[in-house]
Amino acid sequence: METSAVIMMLFGLVITWGGAAVCISIALKRKNF
Repeated sequence: METSAVIMMLFGLVITWGGAAVCISIALKRKNF
């Protein structure tokens, strides 16, 4: 694999997991956990 391809893949994972974490934290705050 090229270095750029690996970087793009990691970047995509970070955005995906980051977005999921934000959604979960917002949901927990709305439920007042």
